[in-house]
Parts: sequence; C-alpha cells; structure tokens
Amino acid sequence: MEKQLKKIALIGQPNVGKSSLFNRIAKKRIAIVSDLAGTTRDIRKHEVEILGKEALMLDTGGIDETDDAIFSNVKRKAVECAKEADIILFMVDGKKIPDDKDKELFYELQNLGKKLALVVNKIDNDNEKERLWSFYEFGIDDNNLFGISVSHNRGTKRLFDWIAEELPEIEEEVINSDIIDFKELDIGIEDFINPEDDINKKVESNDINVAIIGRTNVGKSSILNALIGEERSVVSPISGTTVDPVDESFEYKDKKITFVDTAGLRRRGKIEGIEKFALMRTKDMLQKANLALVVLDASEELYDLDEKIAGLVDQYGLGTIIVLNKWDENIETFKELETKIRRKFKFLLYAPIIAVSAKTGRSIERLKDKIIEIYNNYSQRIPTSVLNKIVEEALVRHALPSPNGNYLRIYYATQFESNPPRIALIMNKPNLLHFSYKRYLINYLRDKINFEGTPIHIIVRKKGEREEDNSNDTYFQG
Repeated sequence: MEKQLKKIALIGQPNVGKSSLFNRIAKKRIAIVSDLAGTTRDIRKHEVEILGKEALMLDTGGIDETDDAIFSNVKRKAVECAKEADIILFMVDGKKIPDDKDKELFYELQNLGKKLALVVNKIDNDNEKERLWSFYEFGIDDNNLFGISVSHNRGTKRLFDWIAEELPEIEEEVINSDIIDFKELDIGIEDFINPEDDINKKVESNDINVAIIGRTNVGKSSILNALIGEERSVVSPISGTTVDPVDESFEYKDKKITFVDTAGLRRRGKIEGIEKFALMRTKDMLQKANLALVVLDASEELYDLDEKIAGLVDQYGLGTIIVLNKWDENIETFKELETKIRRKFKFLLYAPIIAVSAKTGRSIERLKDKIIEIYNNYSQRIPTSVLNKIVEEALVRHALPSPNGNYLRIYYATQFESNPPRIALIMNKPNLLHFSYKRYLINYLRDKINFEGTPIHIIVRKKGEREEDNSNDTYFQG
C-alpha cells in the first residue's frame, strides 16, 4: 500500500534559489520521480525526512517574468500544483523589492486555505535582515515569514521547525534509503523575526548575561556576592590580578543568570597596563551581555565618570537597571536622589532605579526579580498586528505633522528584532518625520506595553528602501 505523505509545494520565480533549497533538503541532485496530473512535467517529487518526519517535496517550474498571457498560464499551473499540496513554500528574492506578480500569485495561494509560508531568500547576513520589512506588504503573519540564505545556510532552522510541526510522526517500520535527515545538514542557528529567538545576542532564551559596571569602590563585588549568596553553582575566576573579571552563575526562577564583575573602571588618563586590559575586557563583556547593572554609590555625589560608564550601556543597547548601593548611608530621600540621577542620566530614562544595601541585604531579592522582569521586556516580541493597532491609536490621538505642507503617511510598523526591540516604521517621506514625533511614538508604546528597562530602537524607511540607502535611518530610544 502506497504511503500517504503530506506534500510540500515549492513555488516561486526563476533565480530565487528554489532549486538550491530543494537540493539542500535532498542533499543531492534530484531526478524526476513522477508527474502530477494537470501540471507541467518539470515538477519534481522526492521523499525527505524533516526533523524526524516524512514528507513529499514538490518543486514546480518557475513563475516567469514574461508578458501577462504567459505569466497567467504559468501561474495557473503553479496554483494547480499548490492545490495538490498540504504546505506551500512561496519563495522570493530578498535582494529585490516585492513585485506585483509575486503579490498577485501569493494572494491567490492564500485563498487556497493551505498552510502557507513566505520564504525570503538571499538574506546573507545580519545587516540584510532589514530587507524583510518590505515583504510585510504581503500581509503575511510574523510566524509565517522566514528570512533565509540557502547559499550561506542561514536562517533555515526555524523554517524546518515550522514545516515539521505540520507533519505526522514517522512510522518506525518505514525504511527508505532516499529519506534525508535534516539533522545532518549542519543548519545555522540564525533565525529572523522570531519572538522565541535572541537575534542580537547568541544565548539561549533562559540564559541571562548581566554586566555589573560602575566606578571603583561603589560596591559591585558586594552586590554580586549579595545576589548570588549561597546559591552559586558556577565559579570561574580568571587568575592573575584583582582587576580581572569574575563570572558566576546561578539558577533563579527557571533562568540561568550569569554575572560578570568587571572590578571597576578607571578614568581613561589613569588606565595603564593591566587596567587598560580590564577596560577592554569590560567592553567585550558588554558586547555579550543582555542586561547591565549600573552601580552607583548612594553615599557619594555623582561624578562625570559615572555618566561616562553608564554611556557604555547606552552604546551597546542593553537592558538596564540603575542600582543605588549603600542606600543605608544616605540621608537624602529617595525622591531627591532619583531627581539627581534622572537629570544626570537623561539617556537612561527607561531604566528603573532600585536602592539596595549589599551590607544589610535590603532589596536584593527585589533586584533579582527585577532582572528577570527587565530581561523579559528586553527579549519580548510584539506581534505586528498589535504593534500596528497601537501606532494607529497614536496617530488618531496625535496626527502626523505636515511640514511645509507635505503629507506624511505611515504605511505600517513591524518589530524586526528583539534584544533590544527594534521597530521599523515604513512611510512615504521618512526624512520629514521630526524627532519629537518619534519620541511621542516611543512614549505611547511605553504606555501600552511594558518596555521598562529596555531601549527601543526606531528606524524609519521608505517602502522598498534598502539598508545601503540609509540616509533615513533613525536610532531612537526614549
């Protein structure tokens, strides 16, 4: 009895990398197995195994960029093939802007009611992930949009996971030497626009790397010891000198929290020898961190060096908590000190301020909980539909300005990265959008969504604009 496998149709224009993906899945050149009735003879079928599950891959002929009559005929045959399938992978070239023929066919495929993925190929590096914004014009849901690079073997893991979810478990008695195991493909871990994945920081979702920074003698080591207490499970000091960083980890509320104590920063003019090395190590640590604790001495005045050190956090775009140590030695009210800090660190207005005492243990448990909360804010992904609803509400409440009589329009918004959240605004005249309106949008987002402790990056672009045309790029956080 012939096996009833679920069918996956691979559809798209020529030169989008369709055959390359097909061959990568099969790990060899595929001969024609059979023809599907009512379709062209260049449809190839091949059994594959995707993450332990079987499927039948169908590779259709390309949708040619030709005159309307020929396009209509080829499109009809592709749709007929898609009707035979259970899952449709519609592949496009990520180095080009979406064209009307792609949209026309995609919308017709949507009407079939099948499981449908939009696969954007040729996203060859992290910078090119921004190309994905243009393809939100298709109206595709976040979970069904995949940015990959077949030639560089990037971004495919999430696509294969998505496909495997739709396939039945493999039967143990079935043995087929032609079945291909995707586990052997050495697939890259990079995924695009995925709320479950950390895009900027290569860590597991349950791992939190926390940088502890501040001037010398503000109590960073004491806070580290108070936070870890007797719970420490990993201790890895770097032997050599007292200014070497120390990494220590412990489990808390299903998270593995790793702290790196940098042993203090010095004024640049005083950095010599091993201390200069320590500063370099601090910057390396910040690059790998998710969160930063900016430790200040509540018993002393704020120094310019405090501001410079905090500026490193802003530079690396980390989730941030301002920690006031030695609070028990300060006679000022919290409100007075908070006002001073907010005035000094205007660029960290989003960061919560927690007053602690490493000596007495005051508010240390609260600080642990806040680390978890800020990390969740930092790594969250807002669905495009929710984000656009909030932006629409903001536009109703405060209309876009019309500088010099120019009509401005925001087409849509999408969060294309997390860690930290990065949001793209696609509009008609991005260079005319004043920074004050961007600040308003950020504040409105913060009113609707808990982004405490995390910067928000906003980038404004025209439809179809690429990262190399970056005159309208805006990095903004508030």
